[in-house]
Amino acid sequence: HRILLATDFTEASNPAVEKGLELAKDNQAELVVAYAYEPPNSSQAAAVSPSAYDEWNENLRARAKTKIQPIVEEARSRGVIARALVLTGEPELAIPEAARNESADLIVVGTHGHTGVSRFFLGSVAARVISTAPCPVLAVRAA
Repeated sequence: HRILLATDFTEASNPAVEKGLELAKDNQAELVVAYAYEPPNSSQAAAVSPSAYDEWNENLRARAKTKIQPIVEEARSRGVIARALVLTGEPELAIPEAARNESADLIVVGTHGHTGVSRFFLGSVAARVISTAPCPVLAVRAA
């Protein structure tokens, strides 16, 4: 009934976005398009005034809303009920939490497909989402 599509707006996430749109349409599911951004860290926050920090954080949130809207509009143009969800925090934590809060039946997330040493050093948001998600996760490899 509800699919949480997580994107990071990179080209590598485009196949996951397409798959999420396709699954939502085929299953007449609501699509929640999510993006998680990390607010400025505490050392950065200490260097600016509270009002400047709030403005900085709001600019990050506004930029995310602007970038997510075309995906929502594309879904709607395909007859899918869709909405945007801008999350704050580390993606590997924020995405599973959002899936719980939204009662998602499926999470669709992109993966770069790193293996071996590069995966060890870079980590994988998709792998961490899979390990903590409250529902099935479809990891779509970048082309």
